[in-house]
Amino acid sequence: MAKMLSNARIEARIPTQDLERARRWYAEKLGLEPVEERDGGLRYEGASGVFCLFASAGASDGSFTQMSFYVDDVQATVADLRANGVVFEQYEGTVNGIMDIEGNYPSKGRGERAAWFRDSEGNMLGVAQIVA
Repeated sequence: MAKMLSNARIEARIPTQDLERARRWYAEKLGLEPVEERDGGLRYEGASGVFCLFASAGASDGSFTQMSFYVDDVQATVADLRANGVVFEQYEGTVNGIMDIEGNYPSKGRGERAAWFRDSEGNMLGVAQIVA
């Protein structure tokens, strides 16, 4: 049987109602600038991943995490993002916006510390730190 997509590069796509508003928000709040752009789209690269913002008539309902950023220190990252005006979601079990999550994929440690926030378009994003 063919490997189908096992060797494919993967990129996330995040819808925006207003691409310029989203561009400003990602720059001002997260410190991210696109590495490439086209009509109706912006492409961003991280240390080991890629995502694109695209103009869309549709929108996510924001009820689930669409993309996460893995960081070395989630507490420091949350503090830095808050200083930039990012507002974090509060759920049962969060302390100062951060939740300790037990259980993980075996290759990713025993758990995570995570926090969630919405971008300018209502998309749910997360930051997480792996707990070894």
